[in-house]
Amino acid sequence: MGCCTGRCSLICLCALQLVSALERQIFDFLGFQWAPILGNFLHIIVVILGLFGTIQYRPRYIMVYTVWTALWVTWNVFIICFYLEVGGLSKDTDLMTFNISVHRSWWREHGPGCVRRVLPPSAHGMMDDYTYVSVTGCIVDFQYLEVIHSAVQILLSLVGFVYACYVISISMEEEDTFDFIGGLDTHSYYQDHVELKPVKPGVQATWCRHLLSFWKGLRKLLLMMEGKAGGGTSHSKSGSKRDVMLF
Repeated sequence: MGCCTGRCSLICLCALQLVSALERQIFDFLGFQWAPILGNFLHIIVVILGLFGTIQYRPRYIMVYTVWTALWVTWNVFIICFYLEVGGLSKDTDLMTFNISVHRSWWREHGPGCVRRVLPPSAHGMMDDYTYVSVTGCIVDFQYLEVIHSAVQILLSLVGFVYACYVISISMEEEDTFDFIGGLDTHSYYQDHVELKPVKPGVQATWCRHLLSFWKGLRKLLLMMEGKAGGGTSHSKSGSKRDVMLF
């Protein structure tokens, strides 16, 4: 099977999704983003399942992967709306941390070109996580980096969804063809196997052989008796003829 088939393409897409999900999981761990961490964990498991199903020709596993890609696209669209503050969402809320911490995205302070400075706390309050942290000089804002990550996930998922549907259809057709042809082959093989299988001598075969030998011997004996009876009759007839002639 060539490397340009849909199956090989789906394997490559699953590998790319796995690498990108692991990269995203690392940075979400660094930023204590618990909701994305949970989503990435489930995504990694399903991608591995889809990769295994593609390699081992398991259409049911690929179906699970297909359903998950639709859910994964929906989740990443929500993340894009969250960081772009669409539909009343705000990126400054603690939604991504399940409201158990005030951490934000790791890219907020460690983005490209960002300079992070911790300012001394004022005398009127305690130092919070981000209240007295100054970040300047960022080339790209953190929300756009998160949007780029989600957009890449959506793109890979959509392409993976198309290839997964294609591989499932091809697998179903191959299974139907294999079942039809394989059934005929199995039937013919079974007939050949039964016809060509040597019969081992058993108790019934031994008795049949002895009975056949007995019948052959009995038939020969009857033929011999008939021959002798026929010879005696012919001799008696010839003697009677001689008596008639002499008389």
